[in-house]
Amino acid sequence: MLEQQRHRAILDLLEERRFVRLQELVEAMNASPATIRRDINKLAAEGRLVRIHGGAQLPEPAAAPGVAQQLQGSAFLLNLERQVAQKRAIARRAVELCRDGETILVNGGSSTFMMGEFLCARDINVLTNSFALAGLLMESGKGRVTLPGGELYRKQNIVLSAFEEDLIPRYHGSRMFMGTPAVGALGVMESDPLLIQAERKLLRQAEQLVVLADSSKIGARAELQFCPLEEVDVLITDSGIDAAERRLFEDAGIEVIVVAVEPALA
Repeated sequence: MLEQQRHRAILDLLEERRFVRLQELVEAMNASPATIRRDINKLAAEGRLVRIHGGAQLPEPAAAPGVAQQLQGSAFLLNLERQVAQKRAIARRAVELCRDGETILVNGGSSTFMMGEFLCARDINVLTNSFALAGLLMESGKGRVTLPGGELYRKQNIVLSAFEEDLIPRYHGSRMFMGTPAVGALGVMESDPLLIQAERKLLRQAEQLVVLADSSKIGARAELQFCPLEEVDVLITDSGIDAAERRLFEDAGIEVIVVAVEPALA
């Protein structure tokens, strides 16, 4: 992760928690303690955080008047550092489901962003609210790339609109690919009502819903339900899923695809 990305991710974590310990930042950024200390010192000198014993916190007040409200949920840059090998294997398999020439819909997130590496080599048209994925596909991909209109949320690196009058209802895709913070007996979960609103709009334009969830998301907790299991067609996960969890999804009529993770990438 580059310095500028680390700084953004540190501030994103502080917006969520108000205080973060040094060791938590080291683990989240996959960086050395010395690197994180330098980051904290630089951000403190700029007045963007307060350095305290054992970590950092936001200055008071936490945000100036007029600053846009943040979406609930983990920061995109931090999620890119988690379960990397599993997400990459899942993303590769997801793209293998697609045919050249078709149109797919992809929501924002770290798992779906990793589809970009494999989509670049394919002639597949993509409608996505992921600003990061759109940028990658515009630079290196072959197919058409479409972004819906809306506001850019930097923390999640996605484009969302609170209004119905955007491009999404004019598109139709064979599949919608989405990540999730949690999936289990209660269904596919999400972290913010605005995310649910945007993702439901995408889902209405797709014939099939494919959920990308590494095994750490299976049975995890989240506050809001995006959809019940009955609306999911395919779940792609890794071999960390246990037999009981797999039966739960298959009993709901979901095709469960389990991918192997290459040891060299783990």
